[in-house]
Formats: sequence, C-alpha cells, structure tokens
Amino acid sequence: MLAIQYVTIIVLVALALYVIGKYVRKEFDWREFLSWETLLLIMFVIALKPLELSVTIKNLLGLGRGLDALFVVSIGFAYLLLFRIYMNVDRAEREITELTRKIAIELEEINEKLEKIEKKG
Repeated sequence: MLAIQYVTIIVLVALALYVIGKYVRKEFDWREFLSWETLLLIMFVIALKPLELSVTIKNLLGLGRGLDALFVVSIGFAYLLLFRIYMNVDRAEREITELTRKIAIELEEINEKLEKIEKKG
C-alpha cells in the first residue's frame, strides 16, 4: 500500500469515530448516521483497492482509463450531494419564511390587543 492510502484510512477511521460520537450525543439521527457511515465505508473501500476499483468502473462505463472512471463517478456523486444540499437549504428557507409570517401575524394581533387595552385604560 502507498503512504497516501495509510493517511486516507487513518482520516476515514477518525471521521467514522467522529460520526459515531455525534450519533451517540444525539446530534445526528439514524438516517444521517447511516448516510455518513455508508459514504465513509465506500471511501474506505476505494482507499483500500483504488486501482482494482477504477479498472472495474472503467470497464463498466467503457472509459479509456481507470482514473477517468473514478473522476466521472466522483463528479456524479458530488452533484448528487450538491443537489441534496440545495433541496435541504430550500426546504429550510421555506420553513423560515412560513415561521416568519406566522410570527408577524401573531405580533400584529398582540399589538392590536395592546392598543385596545391602552384605549380602555
């Protein structure tokens, strides 16, 4: 194995322990935990057998070189993650907008009630 493989494996094990710690502290739910651990496991397999895996992917996709295959798959995976992040941000923005509207309406109702109380008093 190459030195970079050892470094990668050490980093991946550290990340896996970090994710487990977050799950134990209830900072991740089980879906997030499984997502991250699955991603780290895939990266671990790639770190162990990069050449064999790249040749297999190359043959499946019909590309010229194994490294090209890893780049194509990595870019595709990165776009999927980016889309998922975009969808989560969009959902959060919609929830914030809805919550802001509800708070504004309730604040207006409270102000109207206070004005009525002040006029009576």
